[in-house]
Order: sequence, then C-alpha cells, then structure tokens
Amino acid sequence: MTAKQIEDYGEYLHAEERSTGTVEKYLRDVGAFVRFLDGRPVTKEMAAGWKEALTAQNYAPVTINSMLAALNGLFRFLGWEECRVKFLKVQRRLFRDAGRELVRNEYDRLLEAARAQGQERLALLMETICATGIRVSEVRYITVEAVRQGRAEVSLKGKIRTILIPSKLARKLAKYARKQQTVSGEIFLTGNGRSLSRRQIWAEMKRLCTAAGVEPSKVFPHNLRHLFATTFYKVCKDIVRLADVLGHSSIETTRIYLVTSGAEHIRQLDRMGLVS
Repeated sequence: MTAKQIEDYGEYLHAEERSTGTVEKYLRDVGAFVRFLDGRPVTKEMAAGWKEALTAQNYAPVTINSMLAALNGLFRFLGWEECRVKFLKVQRRLFRDAGRELVRNEYDRLLEAARAQGQERLALLMETICATGIRVSEVRYITVEAVRQGRAEVSLKGKIRTILIPSKLARKLAKYARKQQTVSGEIFLTGNGRSLSRRQIWAEMKRLCTAAGVEPSKVFPHNLRHLFATTFYKVCKDIVRLADVLGHSSIETTRIYLVTSGAEHIRQLDRMGLVS
C-alpha cells in the first residue's frame, strides 16, 4: 500500500463531502493498519489479523468496527473487495456508560465555570451547540445573517437542513457579535479572525473540567449534541422529528443518541415495581 493510494483515498472522501473530522479519522485508522503491516503485503488475512490484534488490545467493539469501516472503505475505493473483513457483531446497547454521559447540572456547571473565567466566547459557543443540536463542524454556519433571520442553513454531507435559533440565544449571539464588532459572517472566530477548529473547541472545554467539577471523560463538544437530543426527545417524544433536526438519514443513528445511562435504566426498572 502506497502513500499515494492513501492520499487519493483522502481526496475521494473529501469529494464525497465527508466531514473534515471523519476524513481525518479514516486516514488515521488506515495509518494504524499500515503500521501493523510493517511492510508486509495487503491481504485479507492481514486485515483479519489486524482486527484480532485490536481485539487483543482491548479496544471497544464499536471502536474496532469504526476502524474496520475506514479500512474497508479504502479497500472498496482501491477495488480490493477481496480484502474486506467482517465487522464484529455487537449487541444493541441498552444504556450508555454513566462515565461518558453529560447531564444537565454538569452542563450548567461548565457554563458557570467558563463565565467565571471570563471565557464569554466559550460559554456562548457551548450554549449554541447545546441549544440547537448542531455538530461542532457546523458552528461556522452560525453567522450574523443567520442570527438576524433566526435560522441557519447548514450544508453538510450532501444535505441541506435548516437549524432554528431560539430567540433568547439569537439575542445573546447578536449582542456578542456587536461587542466583537462582527458585522457579517461567522460569529465564533479566533483572535486572528479565523474559524474555530474542532481541536481548539475540544481543548478549551477540557480546561473547564476541574473548575466545573465534571469528569473529563464527559466533556467534549459532541456530548453537547447528545444532551440536546435527549432533552428534545423528553419534550416532544418524536424520534422522526428529532432525526430531521439532527440531520440523520437513519432513525437507528438517532436511537443511539437516546440511549440513557445505566443509572437511568435502573430507575426505570425500579419504577416497574415488580419486586415485592
């Protein structure tokens, strides 16, 4: 496998309008497979061996399957269908790991910590993601023009969807834009006027953990989207509508967002009252 083939694969993924984060992950996973090969030729047996090696290293099954998806995608792109390997069979999860689930009071503490540290941009950014359900890669669509209209038109993965901006959030965003003297375009920018990167947002959120008293394993941008999803569903109980809001093409993807923690699952079992 050559560096040129991997580079071409990355260009193909971009042409397919995969998000930057997805492309980076796929190429990172392919790179891990190349290191496993250590100069040996690519065969189905080597791909299966990599899967076994990942399992032996105690990677989570869903993580292994995501890495195999990247590799199988490369094989499909190169026309090496005979090298593709099967995914691990994973039982549908009934609940999330409580150590990964961000709950409302923890979200509130993160906001308080950001404001206490004078990080107005970060606090407003977290509110924006959590109140609209946008992906971190979609933050760039929150513009002065979108705030004026009360909605943002998001174009991603070959689809266009409308994100409504709550009126209270719109007022806060407009006030922040005026304060930053931003008259048009993106609202969330670096000091140099550039778009905020996924890595920068992630790092800024992680630095709040100690002050907010929230476990770092729970603090990352995508968890704000999860909190939006669970809160939205509790209000409307409409998974089809939620899928549209989140931009999911499959209800199954949305269902994953609604998996509650083990603690919530226990409370549901206790409420059944089947133990005398």
